Amino acid sequence: MRSRKFLKAEQAPLVWDAPGLLAGVDEAGRGPLAGPVVAAAVILDDLRPIRGLADSKTLTALQRERLHDQILAKALCCSIAHATVEEIDTHNILQATMLAMRRAVEGLRLKPAKVLVDGNRLPTLDVLAEAIVKGDSLVKAISAASILAKVHRDRLCEQLHTEFPHYGFAGHKGYGTPEHLEALKRHGACVHHRKSFSPVAAALARTAAAATSVVVVPVGGASAAMVIGASEPVRLDLRAAS
Repeated sequence: MRSRKFLKAEQAPLVWDAPGLLAGVDEAGRGPLAGPVVAAAVILDDLRPIRGLADSKTLTALQRERLHDQILAKALCCSIAHATVEEIDTHNILQATMLAMRRAVEGLRLKPAKVLVDGNRLPTLDVLAEAIVKGDSLVKAISAASILAKVHRDRLCEQLHTEFPHYGFAGHKGYGTPEHLEALKRHGACVHHRKSFSPVAAALARTAAAATSVVVVPVGGASAAMVIGASEPVRLDLRAAS
């Protein structure tokens, strides 16, 4: 948004005033058990207003899709970035979210003079920044970022669904719904699941336990047996063990 016009909600939390472009930043996908965390940064153009901007969670899917296209068409510039499942498991979800946000800001075609971030944490940036709790419902630029991030991540989950339809990613978008938890119990985790999240870790532990379980089946009388596990069966001589 161009600096000569600021919404009251955007000015109120700030203790400084830097002229220039204002970017809003938000994320989508901190809570799910699978898929990347996505962040978006948006610099709106106050000469091309977009009606209906709001927290993406309060909008229907159709409203988000419509606004998504308008934001891309009317904003001065936008950037969408993500942190991978591997980065989430390596750094933890908070640090991965900050990483995605930083990448989104750095990906903007225009450099903002200030950045407003939804929430109470800030990524490491080389510009002035302010964290605003519930910013996605207070600041239009953050609302726009929340919509871009949400739509982009939902589309990624629909792509994952085509690859792993038995998990139902298109419906729950990776969140820990009863259906998703049941699929984890039935099928185990896939490469897109976050291993550091406890339901996924539990599913991996169950898979590992099943793979290393041993079943002793008598073969040719009591003198020999077969040990059956995840790999090839192994023949044991019980007389040598006695």
